[in-house]
Amino acid sequence: MGPPRSKKRRPTFRRLLKTSGVKLENKLKNRQMKQQNVAKKQRKEQKRLRQAVKGVASDMPRPLETYRSPPGEEEEEEFLESLPTDMMEDDDLQQMTSLAQRASFITRDLSSCGPVHGGKKRSSEVVRNYEKVPRKMARTEEKEVIHLLPIKDKTGLIPQSIERGNTILKVALPQLTPAQIERLRVEKINQKKMTIGSLGSAIVSDPISSVKRLKELRGMLMEADPSVAVTVRKLVMVSLMEIFKDIVPTYRIRPLTAAEKTAKVKKETRQLREFEEGLVSQYKFYLEDLEQTIKDWKQKKKKRSQAVGFESYRGLAEVAVRCLCELLLALPHFNFHNNIIVVLVPLMTDPDKKVSAMCCDAFRKLFQQDKVGGASLATVRVISGLVKSLNYKVKPEVLRTLLSLRIKEVEMKKDLEATAPKKKFMNNKEKKKNLSRMQRKVSVMSSDQCVVVVYNVLLLCYNVLLLLLCYNVLLLFFAHLINLEFFDDLLNVLQNLIQSGDLTNQESLHCIQTVFTILSGQGDVLNIDPLNFYSQLYQMLPRLHAGAPSDDVIILLRCLDAMLTRRRKQVSLQRAMAFIKRLSMLSLHVLPNASVGILAASRAAMHSFPKCDFLLDNEVQGSGFYLPELDQPEHCNAQNTALWELHTLQRHYHPVVRRFAVHLSLGAPSDGSAALSVDLSRRSPVELFHDYSVRDMTFNPPVAPPTSKKKEHLVGTSLLDAELQRRVDDVLNAAEDSQLDFTQTHRTTH
Repeated sequence: MGPPRSKKRRPTFRRLLKTSGVKLENKLKNRQMKQQNVAKKQRKEQKRLRQAVKGVASDMPRPLETYRSPPGEEEEEEFLESLPTDMMEDDDLQQMTSLAQRASFITRDLSSCGPVHGGKKRSSEVVRNYEKVPRKMARTEEKEVIHLLPIKDKTGLIPQSIERGNTILKVALPQLTPAQIERLRVEKINQKKMTIGSLGSAIVSDPISSVKRLKELRGMLMEADPSVAVTVRKLVMVSLMEIFKDIVPTYRIRPLTAAEKTAKVKKETRQLREFEEGLVSQYKFYLEDLEQTIKDWKQKKKKRSQAVGFESYRGLAEVAVRCLCELLLALPHFNFHNNIIVVLVPLMTDPDKKVSAMCCDAFRKLFQQDKVGGASLATVRVISGLVKSLNYKVKPEVLRTLLSLRIKEVEMKKDLEATAPKKKFMNNKEKKKNLSRMQRKVSVMSSDQCVVVVYNVLLLCYNVLLLLLCYNVLLLFFAHLINLEFFDDLLNVLQNLIQSGDLTNQESLHCIQTVFTILSGQGDVLNIDPLNFYSQLYQMLPRLHAGAPSDDVIILLRCLDAMLTRRRKQVSLQRAMAFIKRLSMLSLHVLPNASVGILAASRAAMHSFPKCDFLLDNEVQGSGFYLPELDQPEHCNAQNTALWELHTLQRHYHPVVRRFAVHLSLGAPSDGSAALSVDLSRRSPVELFHDYSVRDMTFNPPVAPPTSKKKEHLVGTSLLDAELQRRVDDVLNAAEDSQLDFTQTHRTTH
């Protein structure tokens, strides 16, 4: 026997060799090249296998056979990988290559069916095998199969596989009743809810350390179980929306510069940067998932997994739109806000009324709460581009949302006062302390500059709409902000629109209101007498809609306030009396709330023109007769008539209408017994119109319930006269006392 073998472990070649950085890189490159070659070899073998068996119909797909390399081969591969190739000579490398070619039967994959150098023979065998396949099965469609682990039973191993459509080929599931299926579905949903709740609570409780769990929660948006996929995805969408609303900071996160990334910072600062970076990336992916859900619904795109049916995509898209609308309002300062605007603006014109209403309502609220002006400016620009792309043919709801813009003079002053810093003497440290991070990062553009840009975009858009003979609703709200140089052109365009006859009564009223809104602002310095617009409104009064909506009456009340009350110095007495007379006629056949508003407008006109009390007298003032059919208020001789309609309205079923009619018939006094109460006299006609509206099927003031006291029903002798009652009683008593003898009468007759 030889000397005893030493038990001490010999140092490996890796330890003896002092590898450098270059050697390690070479080793890594060799390993990657080897992996690529192995993968390429496997793809070639799979391709040859598919070509050989293509078109063959088999009842049960067989799993691909895999072979395990011998134990010694793995150790040999590890040893070869540990060898540095940069220390080999060229002769040694060539010698090893030649040896490897000779020993190919050891190193090659045993699953191959031929030698390494038999390429031509192998290709010929593939062609020969393909020729043996019967031609009648060539058109059978190949199915995508996923191989699973086999199952062992008494007969042996049973291969198991499923198709890509989640359909099991050979393994049959146990038959379940509908109640059991529903119970199983409820259990799955409850489990998913618990998972969502635990992840959400962990994120909200510690956002900085749990920001990575957002990815895990967002992965549940790809739920593949068809029975619970729709419900789970909706829950995850809403949960992520609420989580982002809670953990998103009050400032905009900007990307770090190269210098900031390389600079050394504190541990807390590094954690905060990692949190901000992860939050922005997950928020971006979440918005992309919502946008993709909406696109799949709009494009009628079916997913390959078929986990969610196309019919369910509408519900998912509605939830996605609702989440985007909530984020639009809750996070206007955060990243990707403009991207949300770009996604939601085209949905304002969507054929689905529910989706369109959600988007329009969201932008309306955004305009109302935006005091800085940046979000409003971005939204108006996108809406303007949408209107231009649709050739100015958009829904009225899209333009009505612009009515909520805060660009009026009064609202501008309020916003500037609210956002202006308080007047307090502070040093530099206190100033920096009081300013928030969002205020330090806000744009240089001030609120008034944003308002100017918004107004220019709106004016350009609506000028084109006017030229295209489209009536405008928005222009009348911001008409007082228009420059003087545009007044003549606008008045001419509006007058041509009314005279064309293509507009409805409501559209014509909007045009008239726009004209007098212009004249109430900067236009009051111009010497313009809009007599034609007075005549057109006077002509339109008998044709106003008197039904349930009463939308025309609201616009009429606003026009009367701008035309008669505010411009009383530019209106003649004859014109005022003609309007009061025709308004009293209109109040007879409209709803009670409209009658109250019209009578209140007539009261305001009588206070502005005290000489209109001629209409309460029967005497004739001047010559001529009243011409009610004439549409010229200056020449209809309204001073020769009387307001006889007030006498009829005093018997109206509505108590407030009766009160106003009595008040006007007595000359509309401001004090005394005939004066109105404070709650009626201090409210405007528009406010009275809304207060006494019957839109909700309620009567104001409420109708008094019937009294509970029952009326006494008078019956019997209580209805008779006393003397007549005495005589009736005497006759009845005499008849009872006397005895009738019918036998005597019978004998007499015989």
